[in-house]
Amino acid sequence: VFQEVIMSKEYSEWLQNVVDEELSQELWSMKNDERKKEECFYKSLEFGTGGLRGILGAGSNRMNLHTVSRTTYGLAAYVKERKKEAAVVIAYDTRNKSREFAHLSADIFSSFGVKSYIFDSPTPTPVLSFAVRRLRADAGVVITASHNPKEYNGYKVYNEKGCQITDTAAAAITEKIEKYGYFEICIPRKEIIYRIGEEILDAFLDEIEKYRYARDKRELFPSIVYTPLHGTGYIPVKKLFERMGVSDYAVVSEQAEENGDFPTCPYPNPEEKAALKLAVELAKKRGSDLVLATDPDADRVGVVVKEETEYRFLTGNEIGILLENYLLLKRSEKGELSENSLVVKTIVTTDLAEKIAKDYGAKVEEVLTGFKYIGERIDELKRKEDYVLGLEESCGYLIGTHVRDKDAVSAIMLIVEMAAYYKDNGQSLCSALEKLYKKYGYYVSLLRSFYFEGAKGKQDLEHLIDTLREAPLETIAGEKVLSRADYLKGVNGLPKSNVLSFVSKNNKVVIRPSGTEPKLKIYFSACADNQAEAERNIGALEKDVKQKLGL
Repeated sequence: VFQEVIMSKEYSEWLQNVVDEELSQELWSMKNDERKKEECFYKSLEFGTGGLRGILGAGSNRMNLHTVSRTTYGLAAYVKERKKEAAVVIAYDTRNKSREFAHLSADIFSSFGVKSYIFDSPTPTPVLSFAVRRLRADAGVVITASHNPKEYNGYKVYNEKGCQITDTAAAAITEKIEKYGYFEICIPRKEIIYRIGEEILDAFLDEIEKYRYARDKRELFPSIVYTPLHGTGYIPVKKLFERMGVSDYAVVSEQAEENGDFPTCPYPNPEEKAALKLAVELAKKRGSDLVLATDPDADRVGVVVKEETEYRFLTGNEIGILLENYLLLKRSEKGELSENSLVVKTIVTTDLAEKIAKDYGAKVEEVLTGFKYIGERIDELKRKEDYVLGLEESCGYLIGTHVRDKDAVSAIMLIVEMAAYYKDNGQSLCSALEKLYKKYGYYVSLLRSFYFEGAKGKQDLEHLIDTLREAPLETIAGEKVLSRADYLKGVNGLPKSNVLSFVSKNNKVVIRPSGTEPKLKIYFSACADNQAEAERNIGALEKDVKQKLGL
């Protein structure tokens, strides 16, 4: 009852203060809908290391002008407290409301006397990270919900190194945010708001070109179909192809237009086959060798490869190990490898990465899920040149140290170059991948997500994790669990995190709640001597774990 009174009071406050017509209409429409009011007001949208992310709409638990405003007030106070003459960089993707949220943020920062640099067109997340470093700013903000459906938007925050903020910073910013309301009055100082044109993008492309290994293989470049999935990747990738001399490529015209409704791919995730349907169809018509796709903020890349007459979707892990092997191979050829050469992967990314690195005499280190941890690890290195690659299973890669977040643009550059290298050696990307599997074992991975919507869903998810922590799995797919890890207790010096891991002889299961959506993520992996056996194993593993968890 107390919670209902609080929600009713907050709803009334919003009804009285919201002036945006679209938000106002939504508020009035839920006047007699208690369930809708509960979903929109039962909590404030949570701020964390990933910033904010949520469904667009009215209420404290939604992404809107007022939740963005309140967050920006808190971040501005945090930045200003740390440095009197502070500056921030602001970028935004092609999602609905992204531009409005970005310009509102610039106005609020300027009202605090914080110099604001804002891009004058939709911009990839990695370019924002680069710009923070290039302009020596004190923070960065990008308005994006990455690969989420059209109903979502988000607010990512970066530190002065161009890396997403840590838990400590997120807690300090949250403390500031909580001092502000949703309806503060802002008086912007337009004279300290500066627009960024294409000069930063061009400098970004200059920097990533330094990581090319082959500049004389233009005639071997594959025939390519590329899709930006209505997002920010189109201009950067087109410029990149021009610089590289890639001439045989086509862009999916229906998905080249910037459109926050994502009309051709309701879930604009390059990991999903459905999102790449139009691109594969175009590749079949053209007989193209390679399909490349980037998500709306161009930090993830999906890959489909022609294999004889069929087209094979590569998983994020498969793209990652191909890139890893290629980079280590090229470094080895150039005499640039040492015992300190480092590949950084997340705890849910394939363990095959460790076997490949070991063969080259390089090291692999594991970090928690979230590319900020890879960025942090780069900053800790005494010699930045020791860094080889950062990879995560969700199609995120960082080649080079020009940014501190995953970067689909530089990944595309190396994927195209790698395809040319293997073609020159009588191989395709698929045959190169199969060669790795034959040498190290066949690894299959699978991610399943289970949604827990609303207040009750949140409670159910917490109960499930607590129960599993108290009564952990003893076997998985008939194999005895040989090791288990509860990352909430701290593992291998990593920050504490609500993640559970179970490992048997040939199988592995990692379970964690999503940090950005109301869902539970379960990562399955299995290894065997051949593909058929590995796929049988992972099928049995998924069935067993789902049954034991009641999912």
